[in-house]
Amino acid sequence: MTVDPDLDRPLTSIVDRVGDITKEGQVSLDRVVGAFEKTGFATMLIVPAAAVVTPLSGIPLFSSLCGVTICLIAAQWLMKRDRVWLPHWLGQQSLEGDKVRVAMNKLRPAARWLDKHSRARARFLFRQPLRALLPLSCLLFGAFMPFLELVPFSSSLLGASVCLIAFSLLTRDGLFALAALLPLAIVVWALTALF
Repeated sequence: MTVDPDLDRPLTSIVDRVGDITKEGQVSLDRVVGAFEKTGFATMLIVPAAAVVTPLSGIPLFSSLCGVTICLIAAQWLMKRDRVWLPHWLGQQSLEGDKVRVAMNKLRPAARWLDKHSRARARFLFRQPLRALLPLSCLLFGAFMPFLELVPFSSSLLGASVCLIAFSLLTRDGLFALAALLPLAIVVWALTALF
């Protein structure tokens, strides 16, 4: 799939586009994700992941919905599907446009900073078999989000990781992917140390 967002500022253009879509008031998750379908899986992953990073993650079950969405998108990317399918019950979940726009406005400075400081680095991460590790990590992070629902805003860290991984795939800047994979590396190290 081809990448549609502006090449010079991919993350800022995604944030701006989500803001434009939610001007319609209440908008379904299907509508938001569908607006980015032609731009590729990495872009579609950024949308729910970025939402989890904002104060919206404090809304009960919001992190779980975003986590399930991230998990489904990443799984279908790994299966090399052409289009993303969301269950009807998930796609029909609606978002309040005003709240989403406020959240996107808060994200804009960070998006601009990331766009400004990205360049081609650590490109070995984008070659197989390592490249498959990136969507697989997104799938795992998304799957963990519902379990963090009891701890407010804890899923924001995983959302930030998914955002950085997807952003690195858009910009081919492996440095951001390495930073995002740090939590996974710590978990793997802790589990191996225990057993």
